[in-house]
Amino acid sequence: MKRTIVKSIRRAIPGAAIVMILFVALTDSPSAYADKVPAGWEASSMKPIGYSDLNGHGAFKMAIKRVGDKWYLYMSHLWERGWTIVDVTDAANPKVVKHIPGPDNTFTIQMELHDSIMITAMEQLYPSWGGDATKPFDEGLIIWDISDPLNPKELSRWKTGALGTHRIGYPGGKYVNVSANLPGYKGNILVFLDISDPKNPKEVSRWWLTGQKDGEPSIVDNSSPSPTNPGFHGPAIIDGNTAYLGYGPAIILLDISDIAHPRQIGRLGMSPPFLLAGQQGVHDVLKIPGKPLLFSHSETSAENCDTDPLDHVAMIDIKDPAKPRLMSMFPLPVPPANAPYKDFCDKGGRFGPHNTNLEYHLPDVEKQADLIYLTYFNAGLRIFNIEDPRMPREVGWFIPPQPTKRIGIMPKAKLVQQTEDVLVDTRGNIYITDKQWGLFVLRYTGKGEPAPTAK
Repeated sequence: MKRTIVKSIRRAIPGAAIVMILFVALTDSPSAYADKVPAGWEASSMKPIGYSDLNGHGAFKMAIKRVGDKWYLYMSHLWERGWTIVDVTDAANPKVVKHIPGPDNTFTIQMELHDSIMITAMEQLYPSWGGDATKPFDEGLIIWDISDPLNPKELSRWKTGALGTHRIGYPGGKYVNVSANLPGYKGNILVFLDISDPKNPKEVSRWWLTGQKDGEPSIVDNSSPSPTNPGFHGPAIIDGNTAYLGYGPAIILLDISDIAHPRQIGRLGMSPPFLLAGQQGVHDVLKIPGKPLLFSHSETSAENCDTDPLDHVAMIDIKDPAKPRLMSMFPLPVPPANAPYKDFCDKGGRFGPHNTNLEYHLPDVEKQADLIYLTYFNAGLRIFNIEDPRMPREVGWFIPPQPTKRIGIMPKAKLVQQTEDVLVDTRGNIYITDKQWGLFVLRYTGKGEPAPTAK
């Protein structure tokens, strides 16, 4: 495939035009709020239309909610505790409208919402990410009422009694699924909560891999470069009476027709040979609506690709739920033709998959069809077409500019791009976050994107 590299450039602006721009900026034009898209990005079949540095704070996870004619992006941060609300009604001019502080020494990086409920996770901030093991931290989750979208109201908290919760799944309705660290278990396990009364969440059930509970035979893989306890990353993707899990070394299918007693009906081991790294071996799975297919990927762990096994990015055939099978592997991203490195492993930082457009249960998120949007750390955002699931092909990519200043402690060595999360709204706007940048808003210019269903 011929690649067209599009670079951002700066154009000279005549003096008269500058006067006009200043005049418009001093009026009520929305463009007065925009941060300039940083120069130096590269892309194929994508272009940036907007940017916000989020007041100098790098962002992480995202969810979106439309309220009347307003669109609000709810965001978490890696280097700041708490959550930020950004007005993206004009996606080319994202505006920070509120920040809600979070507890000290606590990871507040995971959040989820549906209808008028938002749920935010809290877990110990690991020392390797800037936490202090000698100081207290908060843990568990907070349930919020976001009926007033700019003024979330805390309704309740649920505690694990241990290190807290990581990722949360909430497709609406009665049940929340949680990746939770509980006393008596090694690593995070799956917990279902009933929040029909959001002021009084109650545990319904829990499920774990044999070997995670204290007293069970260990399942630590000592052949791994970094032996660790496998765990549940989450979220669980719910489709009818089936829950699809990315769980440590495997893809797991659970029958939840009796949600008080989840029952395994299928399993496909992915590690070995692919990356294990605790709960990152199968970072998450994505059910392709209306088709007997799952998209699955790991989360790369080590920088420079020099210690861990290969990550997987794959399509899984689930025609027989009891016997999931590996159907195809995605192609590895290739650097731009003008790159000063021969492959992304030589670029520095982490190279490999991380997050996909997983929030398609939200009414304002693009529904999953033939395009897979996947963040790839130092390789930016990659878009793949799975119209033929046996032969996934890359159809577009965007790499943010090289960071010019460090705002967080990762990557540990060389300062390079590390694209984290992606969300696509029903207007066709693609939002991505980066460890050392803020929020980029992109548009895909290639073929295969679903027609926008909202204006």
